[in-house]
Formats: sequence, C-alpha cells, structure tokens
Amino acid sequence: MTSNAISEIWYTRCPVPTPVGLAAQLGYLEENFRKDGVTLKSIIDSPDRNIRQSHFNHALDWSFRHGGNVPPIRARSEGRKTRLVGITWTDEFQAIITLAETGIKTTKDLKGRRFGIARRPEGIVDFMRATALKGLISALSLEGLAVEDVEIVEIALSDSVLSTQEGPSLFGLKRRQAYGEEVAALILGDVDAIYVKGTAGINVANLIGAVEVAEFGFHPDPKIRINSGSPRVLTVDELLADERPDLVALLLESIFKASSWAKAHPDETRRFVAREAGATEEQVLAANGPDIHKHLGLGLQPELVDAIGHYKDFLRDFGFLAADFDIADWVDRRHIDAFDRRAVA
Repeated sequence: MTSNAISEIWYTRCPVPTPVGLAAQLGYLEENFRKDGVTLKSIIDSPDRNIRQSHFNHALDWSFRHGGNVPPIRARSEGRKTRLVGITWTDEFQAIITLAETGIKTTKDLKGRRFGIARRPEGIVDFMRATALKGLISALSLEGLAVEDVEIVEIALSDSVLSTQEGPSLFGLKRRQAYGEEVAALILGDVDAIYVKGTAGINVANLIGAVEVAEFGFHPDPKIRINSGSPRVLTVDELLADERPDLVALLLESIFKASSWAKAHPDETRRFVAREAGATEEQVLAANGPDIHKHLGLGLQPELVDAIGHYKDFLRDFGFLAADFDIADWVDRRHIDAFDRRAVA
C-alpha cells in the first residue's frame, strides 16, 4: 500500500467502442477499485459543468480518460501533465457522402465543389472539425487531390460540445444527434458533400438516403484510416501515474479482463458497444464490422504510437494545437510493461 491514500478517482470515456467502456459495463472497473477502497466517479455524468469539461481538457487530478485522441493531444500541447499509457485501435466507418442531385459520384468529382465542415465556438478544441478535415484529406489523397482542390464551407454552430449535452432540445436523451447541422446544410444545398463516421454517421447517411462518395474507414493503408477515433488513447494524469501506479495496474487489469471477455463473446460485445454508443446492434455491425470483439485490446506497440504521432502532426500542421510536443515524452510504458511482466511470471 502506498503512502498516498485516496478514496476516489475521476474517469471518463467517449460513447464509442473502448475496452474501458466495456469494463465499466461489465462491472470490472468498479469491482477492482472498490476492493482497494477507491470509488470511481464519472466525469461525463457529473451535474457540474466544470467537472464535465475535464472530459475535453483533462484538467482533473486523479483521473483517467479513454476515447478520441484530439482532446488529450490538445491538452498535452497546452501543458497538461498527463501520460499516455495505452492505445486501442478499433476501425470504424468513415465516409464522404452527398445527395444524388449534386451529381457527385466519385472523389474526383469533389474537385471545385463545396465541402461542408462544422465549426464550433472557441473554448474547447473543435475535435469534430479536426476529424472531418482529416477525413476529407484522406479521401482526396487517394485520388491525388489536396484540400486546396475543394471549397471548404464552414457551417457555423452556436453551441459548444458541452451545450449539446444539455437543455430541453435533447428530448430526454443524453446528447444531440451528431451531424445534424451538416446534414441540414447538405439538404438545403448550401454544401455539396460532408464527412461522417461511426454509428452516428451510418445512421444519418441511411436517414437521408445519401450517396456514398468514398468509404475509407477500413482502408489497408493505416495512414488513411488514422483519425480522431482510429486509434483511441488511454491517458492518466501525472499524479495517478507517478504516485499510485498500483491503481493504474488495477485499471489495466480491468481492461485486459474485458478485452479477453470480448473475444469470447462476440454477440454480447456488439450489444454492449451498441448500448455504449446509443446505437442499434445493426448499426454497430455496419460501422465497425463483424470482428469488433477482436479489436478492443490495449497496447503500446510502435505502430500504435506512430499512428498517434502521425495524427498529432496533422493537428499541429492545421492549427489545432497550442504547441508542438514529442510523442515519445508523452508515452509512459512503465505500467503496461509491469503488467506484461506480471502476466508471464
């Protein structure tokens, strides 16, 4: 037992496929930490807006986060003292879509056309804008085109990502439907094409009967697939990493237990992921493929770290970071290496 006794830890995860989300739903997280006298408190479910904001800026001490990589990369660039302790790569549907009346059928047809990208108010890093821009660049690159070959039309949004989780317009749901404003701009004819991804992207594309211009979420070149959710990062704050490595070990133990469970329970895993994402099992199957249960692991292999570095450089080059930093300085291998040594002992 360490001398730095704590009774609670804050944690958060994105509503997407992650082994942390699976471990939470299976009860592994709460069970493991409870045995050590530690209560887990959910950041994203807190009634305090200032607490919830840590989902995006990683500001809380004694906390960990698993999800999309734009907010934690941005937080690190702002000087937040966090550590990257694991990476999960779960591929997902990524596509450029349009409507039949635009006449756009292939990526080459996008040249000179209007591509809609939503822009949210300043304050929290605009991770959805970064995601759409990277998706567009990936799609264009497959046909030898560049972002300069299209006209970027910014779709101005009045609400921040925090605001989309609040208010009567939610009709009793936890969050607003993604891509609503982008789809509206497409239907109104203000733009010619937009980017969508994941189960939410599958849902809206189906809803409007969209034409799929390009789908690249499962492209064989990993640099094409790399985006905010491919891969996703597990980060912990420096206090937790340095002063209570035993608790980080409990976290990893819960994650690896959930990953093993997933491999043995494909149908149940799809059901759990659907619940996590607020989607149907059919949408999860379409968005993540039939083998999602095999892709909820955690590691720090060089190719995973390189993928995060590649995306960090994209964010830097397009102005999404406060400052550049070295990915190698962010990676903290102590915890996963210690777990691996224990597993083979």
